[in-house]
This record gives sequence, structure tokens and C-alpha cells, in this order.
Amino acid sequence: MPKRPITDPMLRSIVNAQLSRRRVLAGAGGLTLASLLAACGTGGNSGNPAGAAATAAADLSESEKTVNWANWTLYLDYDDATGTYPSLEAFSAATGIEANYSEDVDGNDTYFGKVQGQLSAGQDIGADIVTLTDWMAGRLIRLGYTQELDRGNMPNAGNLLAGLQEVDFDPGRKHSITWQSGFAGIVWNKEAFPQGLRSVSDLWQPELKGRVEVLDEMRDTIGLLMLENGVDVSGDWGSDEFDNALDILSQQIADGQIRQVKGNSYKEDLISGDALAVIGWSGDITQLNFEEGDKWGFALPEAGGTLWSDNMLVPIGSPHKANAEKLMNYYLDPENAATVAAYVNYICPVEGAREVMESIDPALAENPLIFPTEEYLSRAHVVRTLTPDEETDFSDRFQTAIGS
Repeated sequence: MPKRPITDPMLRSIVNAQLSRRRVLAGAGGLTLASLLAACGTGGNSGNPAGAAATAAADLSESEKTVNWANWTLYLDYDDATGTYPSLEAFSAATGIEANYSEDVDGNDTYFGKVQGQLSAGQDIGADIVTLTDWMAGRLIRLGYTQELDRGNMPNAGNLLAGLQEVDFDPGRKHSITWQSGFAGIVWNKEAFPQGLRSVSDLWQPELKGRVEVLDEMRDTIGLLMLENGVDVSGDWGSDEFDNALDILSQQIADGQIRQVKGNSYKEDLISGDALAVIGWSGDITQLNFEEGDKWGFALPEAGGTLWSDNMLVPIGSPHKANAEKLMNYYLDPENAATVAAYVNYICPVEGAREVMESIDPALAENPLIFPTEEYLSRAHVVRTLTPDEETDFSDRFQTAIGS
């Protein structure tokens, strides 16, 4: 496919500025779409929305030109000098819609705990878009906590990769749109461990005692532990396999090997040096390495890492649904998607973004953390869909083990 140049001068300047200030992780090969399509878009909770007592809020988008977006940290292009998000500024300039962005999501469970009461009552939670991982997106949809999207306001939705057009947690993609996808793997301080780490078991080395952190995302932490135990997390497994992994986690916490179990805030402990090795997320480490001087290594363990997607949804009480749909549509444009990918270094879900990236920086277009190769994806696994009963049972036991 021929390279597609960025035509918007503002967006070209944004991408060029970002690329000039970022180190690119080395990686060979190009995107093999078939692999990405086979791997992504699963792992949520199946079942149709049950419906909620509350009805969707009246849409005030015509009279109130604003949209509020709650997202994770390090998940949108950011200009340190101005303290702004350039692509979001470009969206506001193009549409006249004021976009208010907040890094409110540190973990799926913690965020859900903060807003569940308001969602169940159909109230406005102060966010017109929330960004949550497949399984939590599925929970909100199933509980009737989200509004159905109007594809008429989102013509660029057709640019979503074919394998993400249909997902088990949102049949027909009526309530969600993929924001980014990514990997969970192992991370280490390269000065302390210049030889690197190769397996989850390496985290249990005596010299790391009290300096290890793992994610409070159950599917990532338990998923990596089960993979280490030889379990096919995408296949047929149940309570026994889960319990074996949970026993390892509980023992490492009890022994003081694991310092803390955290969401996105684990990166602060990497920076301070309180943590020397973690189970962490791919894009976070790329960004930290630029900001802090290339101090950390990231790898999918020899036994494999996990693969997931985060999704944009409109909460039931949002009064600005049409404005939210316009923002989603904006980021489904290949040029805007490439702008974000150049900064966050997660897997880009938009068809055509790689061709845009090739015209700007071929190295980024070949980065397997953004456009994965067949070989790289073969080492990543999507945790199979849990039944609602399994989710409740496993989640309760995981939360008890980590002390939440």
C-alpha cells in the first residue's frame, strides 16, 4: 500500500515535534493485520445489556459545546512546554467544541468504584467519555450504564481495524469504540539488572525483595502468572489454574517480595527507585524512558504476555453524547490516530495509520509495540472471557489477596 502523507499542517507539526523529542524502541518487521485481528477485540464479558432503571440523559450538545473525557495517564499526546494536549487542541479548533481532559483512571476497579453509584442512578459522572478495558467496558454495557452510539455522527468508525469491528462484550459495536490496545509484560531497571529479566519467576530473585510491584489489573497479573505455569489463558482453564496463580501471588505478597499492587501509579515508584522491577504496560515504559533517560527495559516474558484493548464509552448520564461522538470520530481518522500513536506507543487500532506513520518516521511504523509483527503477537495472549459468576468470584478472591 502506498504511503499516505499527513496533509493537515497543524497535525504534521504536532507529529514532527513529538518525533523529534522521542526515542523509538527498536523493532523489526511490519504490521501483519491478520495477527492483530485474530488477537484483539476479545476478553470482555459476553451477554447483552440488561438495561437499567435510569434512561439516557437528554443531549445538550447543540447548546453546550463542550465534552469531558476521563482517561488513563500517559495516554494522549502532551506538550510539556505548554501543558496542553496538541491533538485535542486541534479538535477544539476544528469543531468549536471545548474539550476537557482528565487523567482520572488509575485502574478499572478503582474508577468503577468511584462512579458506580452515580451510574446506577443515571446521573452525570462529570465525564462524557470514559476509557476502560474490554472486561470493564463489557460490565458497564451489560449493566445498562452506557448510551448507544449514533454511527451517523461517526463516519470514521469504518476505519477501525476489521478485527475490532465486532467484539464479544459489545455485539455490533453499539456502545464502544477502541481507543488503544497494548501488552502487559515485565519491566526492570536496566542499571540494576543490565542483563535483563526473562520470566515472571525472575521477579522473585532475593535481591529484588521489597522492590517488586505488580498490576491491580487481575487479568494481567494473574494472566502472566498462569502463563508462567504453562496455562493457555486464551483456552480452557478454571478455578484450579486460577488458584495456583493466586497462591503464588499471595505468597510473594506475604513474604514481602512484592512491595505493592498498583494501577497506573506504579510508574512513580519506578521513577523514585522504590520499585526496580514490575509487571507493567508497554506504552508507559516507552514514555518513561524518554522522560527519564532510557532507564527501563520492557519485554514479553518467555512464557508470554497479555494483550488487551481500552475502549471509549459514553456514560448513561452524559449530557453531551453528540459531542463525544464527534471526538471519537476525530481520533478514528488515520492522521489523528498516527499523532496519538507517535506519542503513546500503544497498538494503534485505526486502518491507514501505519501508512501515515511511514511518511513521517519509518522506524515508528516498524515498532512492534505500535504495529505488531506476526512473531511479536504470537507471544501475546488475550485472557479468555469470564462468565459473570467467574468474574465475581475471581475478582473477589484477587482483591482479598492484594488487600483491597
